[in-house]
Amino acid sequence: MKEFLNNIIKSIKDYFNKREESVLGIDISSSSIKVVQLKKKRGRAILETYGEISLGAYADVENGRATKLSTQKTAEALADLLRESKVTAKKCGVAVPLSSSLLKIIKIPAVSEKQLKEIVPIEARKYIPVPMTEVLLDWNVIPKETSYSEDGEVQKADKIEVMIVAIHKEIINMYTDVLSQNNLESSFFEIELFATTRSVLSRGIKPIMIFDFGVSTTKLYIVEEGVIRESHIVNRGSQDLTLALSKSLGISFDEAEGSKRTTGLTKKTDSEEDASENTSAIIEYIFSEVERTIIDYQTKYNKSIVKIVLTGGGVLLKNIVDKTSEKFKIEVELANPFKKVEAPAFLEEILKKAGPEFAVAVGVALRKLEEIE
Repeated sequence: MKEFLNNIIKSIKDYFNKREESVLGIDISSSSIKVVQLKKKRGRAILETYGEISLGAYADVENGRATKLSTQKTAEALADLLRESKVTAKKCGVAVPLSSSLLKIIKIPAVSEKQLKEIVPIEARKYIPVPMTEVLLDWNVIPKETSYSEDGEVQKADKIEVMIVAIHKEIINMYTDVLSQNNLESSFFEIELFATTRSVLSRGIKPIMIFDFGVSTTKLYIVEEGVIRESHIVNRGSQDLTLALSKSLGISFDEAEGSKRTTGLTKKTDSEEDASENTSAIIEYIFSEVERTIIDYQTKYNKSIVKIVLTGGGVLLKNIVDKTSEKFKIEVELANPFKKVEAPAFLEEILKKAGPEFAVAVGVALRKLEEIE
């Protein structure tokens, strides 16, 4: 009887300890590392700490530029960030860049789940440009809208849509090594776009575009009913704007980075007008890719995009919301992933401003938190 009661007490203690376990979301990009530590209390995600470290100093380049660090340097930078941010969690999830992965929606015959396991890897080989032994492959059947015949009976689909996801094992091995050097344990590696979608969108059925303005690239995702329907990478990013400003105004990269955030796309003097023309050309190129992606989607599905959500460090560019809204004539908003977590009221404005840069890290932490429920 005593042993039975002790087991009950232990189970209760384990339950409550599990519910308040801290978890960590990690986003390693080309220019910085970001972390967000959460715990769950009374059914709410609680923000415990967060932080960011620029990688420029570890590569002897200016902060705000894309880098390619060794595993050792990346582990060193992460260690510094964990210490400075006073991170205590050891269990984490990690985001993988879209550029290091492949995402494709394919159509295959409607078959049983058992047959899917045989067919999908065969079909995936057509789209993956490296040997299958070099990637981790996963897939998910996309729910299809129910269609009915004229007499009201449900029509069975001949084809189904399957999203295939492949991540190169090389990047997984590198991240695993980085985590190991910092005594961290990851239960998953998630492509960044899934983390971003989780943190910046609420449930809805209408198509929304996520405009992720990164340092070296811009990622465009179209999400409908929680499903990522389209993804596209544009080979232009915020550092291209900074370099254009630096060259046009004859100032350092660091000065141009500051000017970009305070002056944005405005112009006053002749030199600033020249700089504005150069930055505008980059913005217009990115916008042309946004427009093409929207038109392609609307043509394919006969549906309109109802909103654009801006995220990524590049959207801290002054006037970007107004410029985007003016260009596409639809609702535009800055991502605010921290609204999905509970934090002290005095941090509200700070977190709102930092939100676009932390969308991926917040999304990863939220998924990790779901694992311990």
